[in-house]
Amino acid sequence: MYDVISAREDFPVLNNFIYLDNAATTQTPVQAVSSMLDYFYKYAANHGRGAHRLARETTNHYEDSREIVASFFNIKAENTIFTKNATESINIISRGFPWQKGDHIIVTLVEHHSNLLPWMRLKELGVELSVVKPDTYGLIDPADIRSVINDRTRLIAVNHVSNVFGSIQDIEGIINIARQNSVKVLVDGSQSAGNMPMDIKLLDPDYFVCPGHKGLLGPQGTGILYIKEPDTIEPLCLGGGMVSSVTPDNFKMEPSPVKFEAGTANIPGIIGLGRAVEYVDDIGVESIEKHELSLARETALRLAEIDAVEVYGPKKRAGVVSFNVVGMNAHDVAMILDQTHSICVRSGYHCAMPGIDHLGVNGTVRASFALYNTEDEVETLVKTVSDITSLV
Repeated sequence: MYDVISAREDFPVLNNFIYLDNAATTQTPVQAVSSMLDYFYKYAANHGRGAHRLARETTNHYEDSREIVASFFNIKAENTIFTKNATESINIISRGFPWQKGDHIIVTLVEHHSNLLPWMRLKELGVELSVVKPDTYGLIDPADIRSVINDRTRLIAVNHVSNVFGSIQDIEGIINIARQNSVKVLVDGSQSAGNMPMDIKLLDPDYFVCPGHKGLLGPQGTGILYIKEPDTIEPLCLGGGMVSSVTPDNFKMEPSPVKFEAGTANIPGIIGLGRAVEYVDDIGVESIEKHELSLARETALRLAEIDAVEVYGPKKRAGVVSFNVVGMNAHDVAMILDQTHSICVRSGYHCAMPGIDHLGVNGTVRASFALYNTEDEVETLVKTVSDITSLV
């Protein structure tokens, strides 16, 4: 197991806070921040748009990041597209897929709004939507997905890990069912990329999305989109940098990934993301997963032992623990945690209203873990929540 205490030295903000809101965004290590500073201080220029030395160096670093990310996920660079977040990645697919009236999509009730609203909007085009419900622990039965597939089903969109329940979906089983029925699959890896081993080539989804600013430890404003067959998707945006020729009457797009990256990208962010992914890879995702799962499952177990605390999700969970103190508003609990012990957690609907409504509550408190969290922080959280219950 890696040395978590040494790793914490790379995240200075942790000296002042117990940061347990990693499902929303993680902290970025100093190594990645330094790589972004190098861009600004040493060679800042645009990517792919110049012959001078600064433009060449910028382009090289940007494309190095693409190679790093592609290698990390075991995919080809030409299938690795940089976006600003998972939301944009999903919208590229939802707006670029060749839909026809009467086509059918399957999603689940435990999706983040980013993997629900883009598919809902397609109803305007006459596309039908089925929403599969989970069990009480936030787990989707692949058989329930199979039961709603019909001859017009074109896509299944599902998260790998729920940001509310911490439930780990049977992605392999769902993809297997999709293949048997010639249906494409989009996997939202927002809560799994960087948190658990991920071989996209082996998993074999048609589309995979994730942000850079969660388990991959990169900066905000970065995202990754994998498209198995890029020529089947039309770009969401057109503009500078994504064409090989333009005439007064027509234009010709570059192949993937360039055709999906119109305009000036978040160049320093992508460079920082590449360095952050190297950081994660150097530690080892297997070690990170073991560490985060241990903390989350211990937290869930100990919180459940406290009277007046309800914990949601399965015992075999990822690094997310949602809970409530009975009789208290989730936001009030979060504020007390912050004000008394500088514990930063998320509270509310977590951009997943249908999933929260499925629990029959008006929000939850959510503690979520990263590679830099410790057992001592778990102890402080549990003790403080126990103290809060005495206020009810």
